[in-house]
Amino acid sequence: MSVIIGMDPHKRSATIEVVDDRGRVLAAGRYGTDTAGYAEMFAAGRRYPDRVWAVEGCNGIGRHIAHRLVHDGEVVLDVPAKLSAQVRVFATGNGRKTDPVDAHSVAMVALRTPGLVQVQVDADLQVLGMLVDRRDELGRARTQTINRLHRLLLELLPGGAKKYLSARQARTLIATVKPRDIVGKTRRRLAVELIGELETIDKKIKSADKDLKALVLARGSTLMGLHGIGPSGAARLLADVGDIRRFADRDRFASWNGTAPLDASSGDQKRHRLSRAGNRRINRTLHIMAVVQLRNRTQGRAYFDAKKAAGKASMEAMRALKRRLSNVVYARMVADQKRRQVAGPGGHSGTTLQSSVTDLTPDIGSSDKPLPGPATTHPKPLVPAAS
Repeated sequence: MSVIIGMDPHKRSATIEVVDDRGRVLAAGRYGTDTAGYAEMFAAGRRYPDRVWAVEGCNGIGRHIAHRLVHDGEVVLDVPAKLSAQVRVFATGNGRKTDPVDAHSVAMVALRTPGLVQVQVDADLQVLGMLVDRRDELGRARTQTINRLHRLLLELLPGGAKKYLSARQARTLIATVKPRDIVGKTRRRLAVELIGELETIDKKIKSADKDLKALVLARGSTLMGLHGIGPSGAARLLADVGDIRRFADRDRFASWNGTAPLDASSGDQKRHRLSRAGNRRINRTLHIMAVVQLRNRTQGRAYFDAKKAAGKASMEAMRALKRRLSNVVYARMVADQKRRQVAGPGGHSGTTLQSSVTDLTPDIGSSDKPLPGPATTHPKPLVPAAS
């Protein structure tokens, strides 16, 4: 008998519900995610030979347990949190959340929704994802360090330093400052320490970019050939998108990354507005690409100027440019994928439901509900469904 094992995952616990192909509840339970709890949950699932696991938010809080199941040879489907929330509201008439209700909603989505993405673990993309996350963290750390340094330099130098400041320029400036009072000396010492931290971060960023560039090229991607996409942006696109074939066309891709405008018409007024949904990391990558293109004589700049000349406001023109660049990125990734299929062993054309990433629909992330307490040492046993 074919069954769906719906799971509501958390960091330290996971609640599951087993349903058959008619939606009848066969069993349920809550388990820890440590070694013992996972082993007990896995054994409970293996009682059903023909089984599929459905895990909520495999690109967020459910990633760790979904990947463990895949490594153990299980078939795992990603259930977007947005879909399970809709099922929960329709089933209960309200938005009240409990772990068993969430697990049931996840199972029902997997049972009734065709085309859910099957989780596949691609080691290369996992490495890219980890390294680009680290690169983003270094970028944020650099911004914070620069801001603290600017604050000190403003108190040491009349007018402070220029906005875009390198570590070498900061050292040149600080060398001209020779305070005599204890406050000034302390402030200068702190500034020198921050310059040292900035130099260290810059070295790490340079090394991270070098590693990302090598991995992107080894993947056979030509994304860095697009104006405005560097190693970090290309790596983010590859890691988050995975198999571009999971998007039927460029419109689906734009909807997923949040560049597709939303209809906000009212009465005789016809207008569209910027979407706040979608994968915000990819949206940010496309925004940076757009900003870089606007700073240079590019086709993107010409497209933006044409929209402005047609009467569009700056925000509307930028929105249209990002949508256009989404199409460009989609076409480039499709072309790269086709080349990989031809060059790689066992490649085949056509669409697939398997993907190494699992962010299928816009606005998908980890659940924002508070985490439950740690699972008990002895999880709730499986409860047979009432006959």
